[in-house]
Amino acid sequence: MPGTGVPAPGASVAAGRGTATPALVDGIREQAPAARTAADAARAYLAAHADRYRIADPGRDLRPAGTLTSGGRRTVRLQQTHHGMPVLGGQYVVRMEEKDGRRTVTGTSGRYFTGLRTGTTAEVDDTLAVERAVDAVRQDLDARAFGAGTDDEDGAFGTGTGGEDGAFGAGADGDDGAGQLTGTSHGLVVVPGGTGVLTRHVTVRGSRPAHGEPVLREVYIDARAGYPVLAYSAVRTFGTPGTPGVPGTPGRAGTRAARGSAARTPAADPAPGTTGSGVRLDGTTVPLGITRDDAAGTYVLRDRTRIQSDPDNVLATWDASGRWVSDLSGTWPDGLREVASATPRFGTGATESGAVDAHWAAGQVYDYYRAEFGRDSLDGHGMTVDSLVGATDYGQPYVNAFWDGRKMVYGTGDAEYRPLSAALDVVGHEMTHAVVEHSAGLVYAGQSGAMNEALADYFGNAIESDALHLPMDDPDSGLVGQSLCRTKDPRACAVRDLNDGRTTAGSFLGVGFGTDNGGVHLNSTIFAGALWDIREELGPRLADAIVYKALTEYLTPLDGFTEGRDAVIAAAKQLEAGGKQIAAVRKAFTAHGIVPHWEKSLGIDSDVLLSRVNTYDSHLGAGGGWWVASNSDESGSEPYSVWAGRTDGKGQHKRMSPDDGRYHVNPATDGKTVVWQAVGPAGVDILARPLAGGPVRTLWHGRSAGTALGVDGDVVAFAYYNYGGRPGVGYLSLKDPANVVTVGGGTYHRSTFPSVSHGKVVYQDRQRVSAVYEATTRMVDVATGEETVIQRADADTGLGPTAVTADHVYWLLDAVGQNGATTLRRAGLDGSDVTDLTAESGPGALDISDVTASAQAVTVVARTPSHSIGNAALAKLWQFTPDRAGDGTHRARVSCNRGEQLSAAAAGGTRVVWLDATTGVGNVVTRARPSGTCA
Repeated sequence: MPGTGVPAPGASVAAGRGTATPALVDGIREQAPAARTAADAARAYLAAHADRYRIADPGRDLRPAGTLTSGGRRTVRLQQTHHGMPVLGGQYVVRMEEKDGRRTVTGTSGRYFTGLRTGTTAEVDDTLAVERAVDAVRQDLDARAFGAGTDDEDGAFGTGTGGEDGAFGAGADGDDGAGQLTGTSHGLVVVPGGTGVLTRHVTVRGSRPAHGEPVLREVYIDARAGYPVLAYSAVRTFGTPGTPGVPGTPGRAGTRAARGSAARTPAADPAPGTTGSGVRLDGTTVPLGITRDDAAGTYVLRDRTRIQSDPDNVLATWDASGRWVSDLSGTWPDGLREVASATPRFGTGATESGAVDAHWAAGQVYDYYRAEFGRDSLDGHGMTVDSLVGATDYGQPYVNAFWDGRKMVYGTGDAEYRPLSAALDVVGHEMTHAVVEHSAGLVYAGQSGAMNEALADYFGNAIESDALHLPMDDPDSGLVGQSLCRTKDPRACAVRDLNDGRTTAGSFLGVGFGTDNGGVHLNSTIFAGALWDIREELGPRLADAIVYKALTEYLTPLDGFTEGRDAVIAAAKQLEAGGKQIAAVRKAFTAHGIVPHWEKSLGIDSDVLLSRVNTYDSHLGAGGGWWVASNSDESGSEPYSVWAGRTDGKGQHKRMSPDDGRYHVNPATDGKTVVWQAVGPAGVDILARPLAGGPVRTLWHGRSAGTALGVDGDVVAFAYYNYGGRPGVGYLSLKDPANVVTVGGGTYHRSTFPSVSHGKVVYQDRQRVSAVYEATTRMVDVATGEETVIQRADADTGLGPTAVTADHVYWLLDAVGQNGATTLRRAGLDGSDVTDLTAESGPGALDISDVTASAQAVTVVARTPSHSIGNAALAKLWQFTPDRAGDGTHRARVSCNRGEQLSAAAAGGTRVVWLDATTGVGNVVTRARPSGTCA
């Protein structure tokens, strides 16, 4: 009753995490105050129950974000604001029934962040925010351009993202690499957590410089310091078959605005819709909704019969043949035309491009949502459904599909895989991403992104299973994408199996946002498997209704597996499922390990030095028995600080950086001095402070710096970027920092990946000499200025991160290209005794992205080339040491932890410090010696 914090008897209340507002209130029947609209009634209801919901002023802080109407039910979504600014993922839902002019609230759910205190005055304007966002994405792409295998990591700024600064492979001659990137600011947004972070939201578009994959990143720049505090990819892919760590994510579009554009070239004066036909890639003939274009004398794949709420909106399939996928993501290029035919029967070309499949399947998916749930198109309001077929990867086969917030895009396929529109479950998957976007809006990163993928897989599989009359007890009924292959059998071809019987929360893979957007594909089957079990147990009709209700009436953008479980159980109760059916729903989630506090069961085999590291895109350092790391407060709402501690875990941590509002990141140490970068609105400073204490000194100031930074004795080496993303290397003396030496940084001379030890700086260099580009690994003796070319490389060889000790130089190179592996090479300080510790071809090859070394061992961050998606495909640490005979090299895994292992720093001997994501959060951990062989 109003004025009490206690719901009616039989009601259930789930506490929110990090907020005083409940995550879920269900089983109530409480009258809402009279109001003109359902949204007004919802806000008045929350205000009347302020002691339960802890929302001080719902009328001011909650904006209407859409109302779903189904019979007499209303589901009102309310967007949280903070002093008028939207809060990322802050959304609260009020469910009510309406009868005879009275509204009765039956439940609420969502995220309202009650601890927000951040100010709303920005010191960074839109121009600087866009520049910083583009710089950040460019640096990330440069780092990933080195190893071919790192291209599966879409998204950015996961804790300790792999790679370092800049890279030069084929095609980088004098251009700006990813210089075609552009950014668009969407204004101020509060990133929640703790007291909140005021940011500018920027969308960055473009393509990867070497491979043409589309880039569409949502980047959030701290509005006071100009540092990227969050970023994730905004292209939601199905997932390239056989590729580990597939990319993915959301975009935003309105309903009709998503279709309308002057750039389109539709058929003129279309005649009324009619029915044609075509042959799918599996050989079956299917009916197609088409339109006669009298002006052109052709028929086009434009279905005008299905969407009745708006006669201007249609299901259309467009010919993107020859278009690069990078030109199609988030944009609508000029000159696209709908797939056309001289007769109502569409021929071989429409079949082979996947157009017939895409058009027919879009109709099947539309019909499913309409018939089962009364949903009027993907947004629920009759929006046009556009499908593009024939996308290529710079003219080469593109084996993927995605929803970019406006349309579905399907690639050409290749010798083995058909165009992905050939699978009805893939089309259902991509179109369901649009349904998710226009309902729960699950943010496509981390657990919420994995649930986004899980729901897309679930409904895609459900739609195909129903269309093919495939019973749930069929062994292949849980397969997704099984019909894509030309030669492989369905089980070998399938991208995922929702009925694999083994994917549980215990197999959760902790990764940063830099890998698969935080595991959106890697972890999706944990949740999708539970949903599939529910469908098998309860039957398709009831299970689909429960899951759809949970999606559209309960879930909100930042919900994770626990909230998802609660939403599905609550939806089942609301649909008046029986006691045995409710028990079956609970059993399905328990069987997949999704129970309260499931994350706490994930263990590690390493020693934790600093727990819950919540910084983005900052690397670790170690040396002389000490580690250094960047961290924020527990909620992640404060600018980052640099902390130092002993690698043996003894003693207290030391804060090294000042509290000045800047972001202090990428620290390094030799056990005597700590150096790091301080990022603020005026640029980047490199700072230094003795570990023993003393004043903080400014060593260098510049526009932008890369993550590579090192100190050894009196010498500091660092990477930097000039305007246009042109990388250079600098080094200086702590005794005379004003006398800095820089190399590269120009259009035709670029230098990258510096490392420093014993007065020597090693780096990679690429410059144009007499119209020919020369790539070299170089070392300079800082005291004498003497420079040594350690080795020359072929012009098309990619040169990667370096490490140097008193006796050896180590570096990475990619000479074969696009084979998913790299070489770890070693040489003496004079360039002699060149040895490959691991080659990029043959047994045992590794895809290495980073290297660190001590006098006794060299450690790399590497993936094992794999055609499976799972733990084995993630970045792990491998250590190379001399074997007992002294004439060879022994290699072993440093740790057998599940999940991602990044940002390794050699701490002396065989001890390594790294960022570990096994438990789903970042921890600074260490091991004194390798664990050996991992099962």
